[in-house]
Amino acid sequence: MQYHYIASQPDGKVSEGDVDAKDVAEVLTYLTSHGLRPVSVKPIAQISKKKRLGLFGGTINLTDQIFLSKYLALMLKIGTSLLQAINILVEDFQKSSVRAFLVEIRSNLEKGRPFHTTFAKYPKIFSQVYINLVKAGEASGNLENVFENLTASLSKEKMLKDQMRSALVYPILLLVTSALILVFLVTFALPKIAGVFLESGFEPPLFSRVVFSIGLFFGKFGILVIAAVFGGAIALVAAYRSLLLFKKFVTSVISEIPVIKDIIRKIALQRFAATLASLIKAGVPLTNALEITADAAGNIELKQALLRISREGLMKGLTVGDAFKREPFFPRTVVNLVAISEKAGHIEEVLETLADFYTSEIDSSLKTLVSFLEPALLLVIGFIIGLIALAIIVPIYQLTTQF
Repeated sequence: MQYHYIASQPDGKVSEGDVDAKDVAEVLTYLTSHGLRPVSVKPIAQISKKKRLGLFGGTINLTDQIFLSKYLALMLKIGTSLLQAINILVEDFQKSSVRAFLVEIRSNLEKGRPFHTTFAKYPKIFSQVYINLVKAGEASGNLENVFENLTASLSKEKMLKDQMRSALVYPILLLVTSALILVFLVTFALPKIAGVFLESGFEPPLFSRVVFSIGLFFGKFGILVIAAVFGGAIALVAAYRSLLLFKKFVTSVISEIPVIKDIIRKIALQRFAATLASLIKAGVPLTNALEITADAAGNIELKQALLRISREGLMKGLTVGDAFKREPFFPRTVVNLVAISEKAGHIEEVLETLADFYTSEIDSSLKTLVSFLEPALLLVIGFIIGLIALAIIVPIYQLTTQF
C-alpha cells in the first residue's frame, strides 16, 4: 500500500513524498532510517499517479518541460547534485502537477531507483525522445548537456507550434465567424422570410423556392443537423486516433492537397532532423535513435521509411547514406547531406542545420497557405451569402413590379 508522508529534515526544511509500505509502522521506520522526523503519514487512495499529476494543477505541458529542463541544466552546471537540485525545484515550483512529479522523482532517487524511470512512467506527458535522452545522459553521466540540449530542442518545438498557431488564428476565426453567420441566416432568418412569401400566396421563382425550402428544412431540423455534424466530427476524431487504417486514409487524402502536402512533408522532415540530432548527440546508438525517431515522427510514411533504414539497411550492413538513398520520402538534398556528413563524422551537426532550415521553410509555407486561405474563405462565404440575398431580392423585385 502507498502512503504519503510529510516530515522535517535535520536542517528544519519540510520534506514530503510517497512510499510503498505494508503499514504505518514501516513508513515510520523508513523515515527514521533516512534521518527524517515524521509530521504526517496518510494512506493514498488507490488512484494512479498519472491521474494525480493532472489533478487541479493540470498536466505537465511543453512550457513546464522547458522550464524543468532549463533549471535542471543550470543547477547541474554549477555543481549542484541531482537530489539537491530536485529539492530546490520542489520548493520553487508552484504548479501542483509539476511539484507532485518532482516529489515522486525525489522519492525514487532516495530509494535508489534510476532517474529516468520516473519520466518513463508518464509516456503521454514525456515523449519517448525525452525519456531516452534522459536515460542516455544518466548512463553517460552527462545529464547537464542533455538537459541543455533538451531545453534548446523543446524551445524550438514550442516556437514552431506558436508560429503555426499564430498563422492559422485569423483563418480559423474567419471560418468560425462565417459559419455562425450562415447558421443564423439559414436556421433563423431565412425560414421566417420564406414563411412570409408562402403565406402571402405569391409564388417566387424556382431558384428562390429551392433556397427557401432549404431554409424551412433547417428551421425545423436545424438543431438535429447541428447535433449530427458535431457527433460526426467527434466520431471522426475518435476513429482517426484509434483506427490505423482510417488514419492512413485521412493522411493520404490531406497529403494530396498541394500546399498542405508541402507543409506536412516539411514538418515531418524538421521533426526527423531535430529528433535524430538530439539522440545522436546524447550518445544513443544510431539504430536505436532511428527507431525512437520513427515513433516520434508523427508521419506514417516517414515512420515506415526510418524503420526500413534501421532494420533493412543499417542492421544488414549498409552505410547510412546508402540506406537513406533507398527511401524516396527524403529529398535528394537531405540524402546527399546525410551521406557526406557520415563520411565527415559530424552527422548531428548537419541534421541540426537541416532542422533549422526546415523551420524557416515551414514558416514561409504557412504564410503562403494563409495568403491563399483568407481570400478563398471570403469568396466562398460571400458567394453563399450572395445566393441567399439574391433568392430574397428577386421575388421582392417581382412583387413590387406587379403594382
